[in-house]
Amino acid sequence: MAREYWLDLFTWRTWQEFLKAGASVSGFREGRWKTVQRIKPGDYLLCYLTGVSRWIGALEVTSDPFWDTTRIWSEESFPCRLSVRVIVSLAPETAVPVHHLSDELSVFKNLTHPHAWTGHFRGSPTHWSVSDGEAVVRALHDAEKSPEERPFDPRKLNPKPRPIPTPIGPVVVPTDPVEPPTTIEPQDLGREASAHTEIQWLLLKLGNDLGLHVWVARNDRGKSFENNAFSALPRIRPTLPHQFDEATNRTIELIDVLWLQGNSVVAAFEVESTTSIYSGLLRMSDLVAMQPKLEIPLYLVAPAERREKVIAEVNRPTFSRLTPPLYKTCRYISFTALRDRIAEIGPWLHHMNPSLLEELSESCEVEEA
Repeated sequence: MAREYWLDLFTWRTWQEFLKAGASVSGFREGRWKTVQRIKPGDYLLCYLTGVSRWIGALEVTSDPFWDTTRIWSEESFPCRLSVRVIVSLAPETAVPVHHLSDELSVFKNLTHPHAWTGHFRGSPTHWSVSDGEAVVRALHDAEKSPEERPFDPRKLNPKPRPIPTPIGPVVVPTDPVEPPTTIEPQDLGREASAHTEIQWLLLKLGNDLGLHVWVARNDRGKSFENNAFSALPRIRPTLPHQFDEATNRTIELIDVLWLQGNSVVAAFEVESTTSIYSGLLRMSDLVAMQPKLEIPLYLVAPAERREKVIAEVNRPTFSRLTPPLYKTCRYISFTALRDRIAEIGPWLHHMNPSLLEELSESCEVEEA
C-alpha cells in the first residue's frame, strides 16, 4: 500500500515534550479520533512548528492508532495516539521555513487571498498529497545534511492563545481588562508616541527602499523621525488611487502605512504601541467589512511583549465573523523583528522584494491542533 502523508502540528513546548518522552509517540485531540483511525503503519507525519512556521521533522508511523491518556504533554493529554519513529529531527534554527517551499507545495497555489495558505495549518492530523509530502521530506533531509541557521524572534516559540470551538469556528475571548486612558502616565504616552513614529518611519523607509511607493496616514504627514521628514521620502505618495467608495477611501487614508505598486496596495500596516491595539484592529476590521474581496495583506505591528494580546484580539468573535475572518488576512510583526531584519539586510535591501514580509511576520491564526 502506498505511503500517505499527514500534517502534525507542534508548538515548541509540545515538540520538546515529545522528544523528552522518547520521541516514540505522537498524539492528537479527542475530536480527531476519526481522522487518526485513517492513518496506517508506514505513513509519514510531517511535523510543523507553529509560531515560526517551519518544518521541524518527519515521523514514520509504526503502529495502528490507539487510545492512551498517559501523561506526555503538559497542556493536554492528546489521547488519540500513534507509535512513531523519527525520520528527521531538526532544531528550530535549522528547520525549513514553509515559504521556502512555496513554489513546490499545492497549498500555495490559486490562493483566494495572500494568506489563504495558513488555513491548511489550522488543525492536525490533516491529509496531505503525496507530491506535497515528498517535497517536505526532501527539504527536511536536505536541511539535515546541509544545516543552515536562520535567525528568528525566539518569542514566536511561545504558544498562542488556545482557541475555543464555536459554531462560527474557533475563537479567543480575551479576559484581561482594558486600562482606561486616564491611568496612562504622560511619560508613557510620550514613549509610545516616539515608538509609533519610529516604526512608521522604518516601514516607510523600507517600502521606499524596496522600490515601492508609500503612503503615511493623512494626519501623520507632517511627522519626522530623527530629523527625517516623512514627506521628504522620494517615493511617498501625495494622494491615493480613488478606486473605492468614499467610506473605504477614508478608512484607507488613515491606515498608518501603505505600500503601493502603481495603483495597487500591496501591504497595509497598523502600528500599535503599549497601551492599546484597538484603533488599528478596528480600522482593519472596517476595511474587511466594507471590501470583503479586497486582497490586501494586513499587518499589525506591535511590541514583542504584546504578541499574545494581539493574536487573542484578532481572534475575538466579532472579528472572526467577518468574511473572511480577520485572522485570515491580518498578520503580526514585532517591533524587534522589524528592527533586526532591517539591520540585517541593510546593504542588500535594494535587491529584496515585499515577500520578505512573509518570514518577518507571523500568522494570527490559532491552531485547532
